[in-house]
Amino acid sequence: MRPVPQEALEKILIARATELGIDIRRGTTVEGLERDDDGATVQTSAGPLRAKYLVGCDGGRSRVRKLAGFEFPGTDPTITGYQAVVELDAPEKLATGWHRTPRGLVASGPTPGRVFTAEFNGPPPRRDAPITRAEVEAAIQRVSGADVKILSMTMATRWTDNARQATTYRMGRVFLAGDAAHVHSPFGGQGLNLGLVDAANLGWKLAAAVKGREHLLDSYTAERHPVAARVLENTRAQVALMRPDPLTSALRAIVSDLMKLPAGNRYFGEMLTGVGIRYDLGDGDPLVGTLAKDQLLTLADGSEERLYALMENGGGLFISPLERSLPQDVHVARTQGGPSMLVRSDGCIAWTDASSTALDDALARWF
Repeated sequence: MRPVPQEALEKILIARATELGIDIRRGTTVEGLERDDDGATVQTSAGPLRAKYLVGCDGGRSRVRKLAGFEFPGTDPTITGYQAVVELDAPEKLATGWHRTPRGLVASGPTPGRVFTAEFNGPPPRRDAPITRAEVEAAIQRVSGADVKILSMTMATRWTDNARQATTYRMGRVFLAGDAAHVHSPFGGQGLNLGLVDAANLGWKLAAAVKGREHLLDSYTAERHPVAARVLENTRAQVALMRPDPLTSALRAIVSDLMKLPAGNRYFGEMLTGVGIRYDLGDGDPLVGTLAKDQLLTLADGSEERLYALMENGGGLFISPLERSLPQDVHVARTQGGPSMLVRSDGCIAWTDASSTALDDALARWF
């Protein structure tokens, strides 16, 4: 199974956002920010915008984060890397897959023309400088040792292992999500998943806050900050394991053996995909705080439906063979049997019939 390129996912998300009536204003720059007890005013290149809540999803160099005054501590970069889509004069000279060489890392594929390099020689002199074809070509040649030329380059980014995280994701009515809240190396491909789950966690809480349940917003940093902190630790460890020296090679061999064990394979798989997260919701039930799996449910009328399909229109989901009157924001799926479960709008399990808390308490807390 091939991974889906980020640009393909972005097209899907943009199409869905447009379908929902989201106003995407491209080419608009944030120039200033003022916040007060009632909301935030953003000065942009197209004029001022006023909102009750503001979410900075503007990347690792977030203007919102800087203007709002969020602290962003972390570790400085030790790597200069490139990711590009190129046409090579002799692509057969660059072996497909990931390769660790005495000079760094090089990867080619699986998408045709996609090349990735990493050199452990410190950060680039100017990370914001325009990326040239000659610059990427030289990096490929240095790391791979292959005599290849770039005939054309349609996309290129420069990256490092700079690892930083905002100390909080909320300051009053201003929030951070995605790379604006945390940056790290691209090893493991965890950044996109991390940002999407940030958005899923915050989005429904903002919708609830607009309806008067603002207390839910206090749980955003508490739930998402520890998850990103763990990802940053993981990516730092991956960087250490990629270094091209004999001592690291010995350590990599041990980690490789651990990954062959079922428990080790599951541990690393859940870490990289993010499905192994568990928010501390103060309940002794091990399922509470985890993400619900997309299981096939047999409903009371005999029909079958997948759990995620029942949540497509937003709101929570109560799965149970029992009849129960619930808040309007919670969809009820009566099943033919099995356990009862309350799922939040972001897919997090908020209660089960094995919980140490009562269902009424869970409903009052989240809905």
